[in-house]
Amino acid sequence: MMRKIIAIDAEKCNACGLCVKACHEGAIGIISGKAKLLRDDYCDGLGNCLPVCPAEAITFEEREAAPFNEAAIRSVSAASEQQRQWPVQIKLAPVNAPFFNNAHLLIAADCAAYAYAEFHSRFMKNATVLIGCPKLDNTDYSEKLQKIISVNTINSVTAVRLEVPCCGGIEQAVTGALNNSGKSLPFQVCTLSIGGELLEG
Repeated sequence: MMRKIIAIDAEKCNACGLCVKACHEGAIGIISGKAKLLRDDYCDGLGNCLPVCPAEAITFEEREAAPFNEAAIRSVSAASEQQRQWPVQIKLAPVNAPFFNNAHLLIAADCAAYAYAEFHSRFMKNATVLIGCPKLDNTDYSEKLQKIISVNTINSVTAVRLEVPCCGGIEQAVTGALNNSGKSLPFQVCTLSIGGELLEG
């Protein structure tokens, strides 16, 4: 159907993330350092994101688009009580995104949420979440995490890992980032068993 929907100019976008926060429907995310309309059917066409964009990168256009899916939005809203921001991948999250301001930072191994049934209620409530796998991404996250901790007002940091050796990279990256940030923050490491138990933390 033809309807009014937002359009984002990638060349103007500075990935500040303000539009992501302003969009109550979860239609916008930061992908590869640029704001992107994730799903047409999540955009209500009201444009709460337009006035917050400092780069004037967002406009309206009328085009063929899926109808606004209010039922899907209700489902997204319920999930967002625990999932508070997007993106969650360490490698994709902008260093100075607004969701890091006054954040309780949860940095978790990719597999953690699948290994522990109570992951959302136990760890994600009121937290800003970053996930990654040093083995799959073949990278050291410590430099980026250090920048995130250094330039933002972070209230606490929790690292969640599995008992398997490859998850040691997450713990080492977070510990190194904290040590090199020059900040003294509340910090804990929670270790999960592959059988779904909380071993410590």
